Amino acid sequence: MSKKPFYITTPIYYPSGDPHIGHCYTTVACDSIARYKRMQGYDVMFLTGTDEHGLKIEQKAAEQGVTPKEYVDVIVDKFKNLWKYMNISYDRYIRTTDDYHVEAVQKIFKELYDRGYIYKGEYSGKYCTPCESFWTDSQLDENGCCPECHRPVKFAKEEAYFFKMSPFAERIEKLLMDTDYLRPKTRAVELVNNFIKPGLEDLCVSRTSFTWGVPVSFDEKHVVYVWIDALSNYITALGYENSAHSDFEKYWPADVHMVAKDIMRFHAIIWPAMLMALDLPLPKHLAVHGYITMQSKGGESVKMSKSLGNVVDPFVLGERYGCDSIRYHILREMALGADSLFSNEIMINRINSDLANGFGNLVSRTVAMADKYFGGTLPTERESDSLDDEFKATVSELCGEVDKCIDETKLKQALEEISKVVDRANKYIDETEPWKLGKDEAKKARLAAVLYNLLEAIRITSALLAPFMPTTMPKVWEQIGATEADVEYEKLSRFGVLPENVSVHKGEILFPRIDVDKEIEELNAILTKNMEAAKAKLSAEEKGEAPAEEIHLAPEITIDDFAKVEIRVAKVVACEKVKKSDKLLCLQLDDGMGGRQVVSGIAQYYEPEDLIGKKLQLIANLKPVKLRGVDSNGMICAADTPDGVKVIFVDDSIPVGSKVR
Repeated sequence: MSKKPFYITTPIYYPSGDPHIGHCYTTVACDSIARYKRMQGYDVMFLTGTDEHGLKIEQKAAEQGVTPKEYVDVIVDKFKNLWKYMNISYDRYIRTTDDYHVEAVQKIFKELYDRGYIYKGEYSGKYCTPCESFWTDSQLDENGCCPECHRPVKFAKEEAYFFKMSPFAERIEKLLMDTDYLRPKTRAVELVNNFIKPGLEDLCVSRTSFTWGVPVSFDEKHVVYVWIDALSNYITALGYENSAHSDFEKYWPADVHMVAKDIMRFHAIIWPAMLMALDLPLPKHLAVHGYITMQSKGGESVKMSKSLGNVVDPFVLGERYGCDSIRYHILREMALGADSLFSNEIMINRINSDLANGFGNLVSRTVAMADKYFGGTLPTERESDSLDDEFKATVSELCGEVDKCIDETKLKQALEEISKVVDRANKYIDETEPWKLGKDEAKKARLAAVLYNLLEAIRITSALLAPFMPTTMPKVWEQIGATEADVEYEKLSRFGVLPENVSVHKGEILFPRIDVDKEIEELNAILTKNMEAAKAKLSAEEKGEAPAEEIHLAPEITIDDFAKVEIRVAKVVACEKVKKSDKLLCLQLDDGMGGRQVVSGIAQYYEPEDLIGKKLQLIANLKPVKLRGVDSNGMICAADTPDGVKVIFVDDSIPVGSKVR
C-alpha cells in the first residue's frame, strides 16, 4: 500500500550573514511537522534551501574581492552546518544557483511573458537594497524608510519587466478570506486591507542595474528579479520545467508553506498570482509565524536581527543545554502568528519547569521507583483502582489532541497538550503515593499497577515528543524498556502496550536542573560579548572598513613563541561521548608519555568509533581544564572547513610521542 504524500517547505533563506536562532524557528517547526507526519506513515518531502541572487549579494561579494558564488558558498555551508546541528531532517536542499533551477526559472518567466502576464516598462520609485523590495510612498514608514527593516530607501529608475497583478486580485481576496489557506486568519484580513483593497500594483520582476541573477532568456540585459526566482523554488525543486527531479505530480500542491510574517505578502499574494497565471494548483496552507524578539533597553520588544546586533548563537545555547532543549523552547514559546519574546530567564525557566521538573522528573522518579522496589522488572500481579481509569483515558486521548494541533500547524498548543498529560502523570504519583505502597508488602501489586501506568504514560508522551526532541526520546525509551515497535504511531492511542513484566534501566538525568542566577550571569556575559562584536562588525561593514566575512590572520609570532607550543603525535585508544553534552567527546590517548585524557568539541562531526585507532596531533603542554566536569589535558589539532571541523590525522608510520616541528 503506497503512502500518502505530504509536502512541507520553509522559505529559502537569504545568505547575507551568519545564521542565528532567529532563523531556527521556521526550520525547526517544519522539521517537527515533517517528523510527525513520517511517524504517522506519510511519504514526506521536506524542502529548505537558500535564495542566493540579488544586488546585496553582488555588493558584499565585491567588497570582499570574491565572486558572488564564492561568497554564498561559504554562508550556505554555515546554514547546512546549523541544520545538521539542530537535527533538521530535510529531504531536499535547493539553491537558486543550481543549474536546474536557473533553467526552470527562465522557462517560467518566458511562459508568463508569452501568456501576456509580463510586459516591459520602466520602474521609478523607492527601493530597499537590504530587503530587495520596491515600495510606494504610502507603504514607507513614518520616517520615509523601508517598512520592513526601517533603513533608508533609494530612488530607483530603470527599464524593467512587470508582472500584472490586478487580474488576480478578486481570486486572491477570496482565497484569503473565504478559505483557511492563510493561518492565522488575522493575517489574511491585514493583507486584504493593506494591499488588495487599495488596488494591487503590478510587480517589478526584472532588473538591469546588477547582473547577479537568472538572465531573462529573451532579453539578457535583464536578470529575473528576486520573487519570481525565489518563489519558484517550491515547484522547481520537484522537477517543474526541469529534468533534475520528477516529483512534481506526486507532491504538488504543497500541504504547508511556513514563513515569517515579513514575507507573508509575497507568499500570500504574489505566489498565488504566479500559480494562477501558470494554471497550477495552489498550496493548501500558508502558515505565518511571528518574530523571535528581544527586549530593548527602552523596554519594548524588537525583532532579533543581524542589523540590530542582538542575534543569539544557537551553537552557544546548544552546547550549554542540548539541542533538544533549544528546539523545545522556541516551539513552546511561540503561538502561530504571534511574536515570541526571547530572554535568558524565559528560556532557562522553561527548561527547568517543563523539562527538568516536568518530563525529566517524571521519567527519573518512575524508573528509580521501579528499580528500587522491584529490582527493575515489574511483577505481573497487578491491583487496579478507580483512579486508574481516568488517568488511562487522559493519556490515551493525547495522541488525537496532538494530531489536531499538528494538522492546524499549532505547535505550541501541541506541546501544551503533551505538557498537560506530563503534569497529570506527576500528579498521579502524588495521588497514589508509591513510596508508601512500597513499604507494605501487601500493597506491592497496587504499586506494580501504578508504576506500569506511569511507564505507559511516559511511552506515549515521549513518542509524541520525539518529532520535537529527536535526540533525547530514544534515551527515554531505553530507560523505560520500550522497543521501537512499542512507540509506533498506531500504538499511541492504546494503553497497555509495554510487556507486563517490563524491565527499566536507570540512565543519566535527561534534563539537569539549571542554577538560574548563576547561569543567567554567565549567559548574559556571553550574549553581551557576542552582541558587541556583531555591532562592531556591522558598523565596520557599513563604513566600508572591513568585509563581512574577511579572514583575519592572528598576530605575528617569533620562533621563540612557537617553541613554547609542544605538539606531539598521539593515538586514540578509546573514545566516548561526554554526558550532558551534544558537542564533546572524551578521548583516551597514547601519547608515548604514559597516556592522557583530552576533551574535544567534535561530537557533531565524528562518532567515537571513527577516531579509535587513529593518530593525530596533540597540543601536549596546554594548561589542563575541566569541560562539563571532565578533565582535559591538552588539545587535538583540527581545521575549520566548509564541510565542518576536520581532525588533522597523522601518517600511521609515525611513532606516538614524536614531536611535531
